Amino acid sequence: RGIQRKVVRVSNRRAMCMFEYVYFARPDSVINGVCVYDARFRLGRNLARTWPRKADMVIPVPDSGRTAASGYAQELGLPLVEGLMKNRYVWRTFIMPGQEARDLSVRLKLNPVKSVIKGKEVVLIDDTIVRGTTMRRIVRLLRSGGARRIHVGISCPPVVSSCYMGIDFPTRRELIASRKNVEEIRRYIRADSLAYQTLEGLVEGIGIAKSELCLACLTKEYPLEKTANFALLERELGTKR
Repeated sequence: RGIQRKVVRVSNRRAMCMFEYVYFARPDSVINGVCVYDARFRLGRNLARTWPRKADMVIPVPDSGRTAASGYAQELGLPLVEGLMKNRYVWRTFIMPGQEARDLSVRLKLNPVKSVIKGKEVVLIDDTIVRGTTMRRIVRLLRSGGARRIHVGISCPPVVSSCYMGIDFPTRRELIASRKNVEEIRRYIRADSLAYQTLEGLVEGIGIAKSELCLACLTKEYPLEKTANFALLERELGTKR
């Protein structure tokens, strides 16, 4: 009788979603004391240190790859060139509901600047490859614009598992890195070479301790214990951890 007090769960662990720093947040945001622009710049720099390419230019995928591309280009002393022009009235592609809509979005969203890329060897920088379909179309666009060789660098490690905590990711079976290795993905997107950020490079670039980040979509190690709710989500999504 009277007032009853129940504590459902107590945890002192912070697990900040790494995807906020890599993709979702505005570059001028400051999250937990970390400037997102600075974090993305460091991610590009770290990628350049582990995967330096000799090329004529660095091209960002606008807008998501721009800051990392700046870090990559500056680290290697390569020119940063806007070789893809963006229609700013088209939505982000990986959260669009159907493949036809995503394909149409890429065609409407980006256009190559042929006078800039014709006959050139380019490094194309983006933050992530999720399904692989968007990057495949972007590589095709650059080739149609006359690019001689295309190297694709990704500032985040491969996304291999679904998010059960709020990010609208595809199901695990739709994530290309859960089914293919790097060489198989390279062949699928038809790039001349492909490299991902290392997990160590990601953590160092963000500037927050690994123990305080949620990296579950990269490592399959979730910050919460697997519960009945996770199992229900897996059944609904048609995927298994």
